[in-house]
Parts: sequence; C-alpha cells; structure tokens
Amino acid sequence: MGFFGVGTSAPAERAELASDAVHPSAPIPVQGAPLGAGIRVPLGETGLEVFPLILGAAEFGWHVDSGAAHAILDVYRSRGGNAIHTSDGYSAGRSEHIVGQWMQTRGVRDETVVAVRVGTHMDHPGLGSVNLIRSVEASLTRLQTDRIDVLYLDAAADSVTALEDTLATAEWLVEAGKVRALGGHGHTAAQLVEARILASAGYPRITVLDVPYNVLRRDEFDGDLKLVAGAQGIAVTPSQALEHGYLAGAHRSRAGVALSVRGTQLAAAMNRRGTRTLRALDKVGAELSVPTAAVAIAWLLAQRAVAAPIVNAYAVSHIEELVQGVGARLSRAHLADIARAAQ
Repeated sequence: MGFFGVGTSAPAERAELASDAVHPSAPIPVQGAPLGAGIRVPLGETGLEVFPLILGAAEFGWHVDSGAAHAILDVYRSRGGNAIHTSDGYSAGRSEHIVGQWMQTRGVRDETVVAVRVGTHMDHPGLGSVNLIRSVEASLTRLQTDRIDVLYLDAAADSVTALEDTLATAEWLVEAGKVRALGGHGHTAAQLVEARILASAGYPRITVLDVPYNVLRRDEFDGDLKLVAGAQGIAVTPSQALEHGYLAGAHRSRAGVALSVRGTQLAAAMNRRGTRTLRALDKVGAELSVPTAAVAIAWLLAQRAVAAPIVNAYAVSHIEELVQGVGARLSRAHLADIARAAQ
C-alpha cells in the first residue's frame, strides 16, 4: 500500500527525510553583495556611479518576453551590474514596463541607475515642452518610479524645437525631482557647445552622451564630437557597442543571415574590413581566454572618453560573455593589432 502513497512505513519515512536533507559536501550558498558590486566608475559629473557595462533593454518586449527579460536582469545584477538603459520608444513603452516590474518585484530601485531616452514615442514625439513632460510622466508611470536618473534627450527625433526650449523644460523636470541628470543622443558638436553656453546661463547641463561607437564605427564620434565631449568632461556611453551583434562573432557570413532589418544591419559589416577586425578580436580573445564580444567591450573601455558602453542582450548567455570585457585589459600591442585590422 505504501508504494501507491496510501501508507508509508517508518524506514520509508526515514529514507524520504534523508533524501531531502542537504548533503554535507553541497556548495555553500553565496550571500552578500553580488560579484562585481564594488566595480564602479563615475558617470561624468552626474554624481552617479555605474558598473562599466550598461544593460540596454531594447530587446525587452520585442524579441524578449517579460520572464526572459527578468532572468537577464537578474544575472546582470548578480554580476555587479547596476545601470539599465531603456527608451519610451522601445516596443512602444513595453520595455520600460518590464524594467519597472522587475525593479518593483526585486526591490532594487534605489540601487539601480535608470537611464531613459525620450523623443520617439508615437503618442508624444519630439522634445517640445508639452510632449517632453508627457514623455517623462508616462515613463515614470511605466517604470513605477518617481525619478529618472539620466534622461537622454533624443535630438535626432526633433529638428524643430530649439535647444534652449528643451533645456528650459528639462530644468523644470530637474527642479521637480523627476530627473537627476541630462544626457544627449544624436547631438552634434555644435549643439553640445550651445548647450554648454546655455548652462552658463543657468540651464541644466548635458553631462552624458550616447553615440553609436565601436571599433568598426568610429566616424560619428571621432573628430569634433569627441573633442567637445572631452573638453566638457561629458561621459560617453556608446550604443551599438557590438555593431548590431556582428562583433560578438556569432554571424560571419551572409549565408546565415536572415532577410530582416537586423540581417541587413549585420550584412553591412560583413566585408573585408569587418572580417579582418573580427579575426583580430578573435586572436586577442584567445590570448586572454575571453569571448570575442568581451574583447569588443574591452576595446571600448580602453578609450579614454568612454565611461560605460550600452549593450543590448536577449539571452542570459550574452551577459555571461559581455561582463568578461569589464575585467579584460588590452595591452598596447593588442590595441595596435586591432587598430590595424580596423583600418
């Protein structure tokens, strides 16, 4: 009768209890601060300190559902990560909702630096006064928080509104405690100079800059933009750190690339220069025993202007690879080899 669960003998009870007991040689659970929690860099003059790798949430709500996104966020945090970048334009705000839900259920809002880019939501596009305030209020609601740590103003989304008007509205948001610091996205060198002049008149400063930048994509940042950012002490948080995933090394031929927007972006990097660069990253990765993607991150962190790259992830394994780039140190010889390959 005991076999069918109707009754259980004493020996069987003891056996069941023994099977539930923790084995003496079982691993000791790790408690306390996450691994890497002590690794922080100042985010320019914002007063914030972040892990040198910002988790981008562009895939959340699009290719990554809520459950998978929360798993990615959990692993990122367990490795010491504390900064998340999202946008009101990602999946029409669904990305923000997922991030907010995660912070609420985990109780980690106060230890997380939340960066939000605004200007592209279909309901309130651009950086005009009314739409900017509506964008921030909507983002706060979706994120289930009372403040945004870094508000990236997407200049590429609005070529009409004067920068002074945008900063005047941002000033109210900062004074109201809804925004802690301002970042720029799509701003030209001339616009950053104008913003600094306006800051001398009392407007809030742009202290962080998001610009597409990686070992293959340098033209948009190298030059005047880099000089101005360096002179103003602006922290650079480059997006497209892996060139749409190509620098991770998983896709190396057009034959295996799907006919999609992402596939077209990947295929654009699949030329002789891209192949040479990927091989150079492979070689360095083999020498340092780290993945190719980690070398691409390490290259960015070796650039003086870069504070922390923004990297989107849609699998836990991506986090495991990318965080290795934080600890990798490239020698001058490594950097020179990569530079020659990327010419």
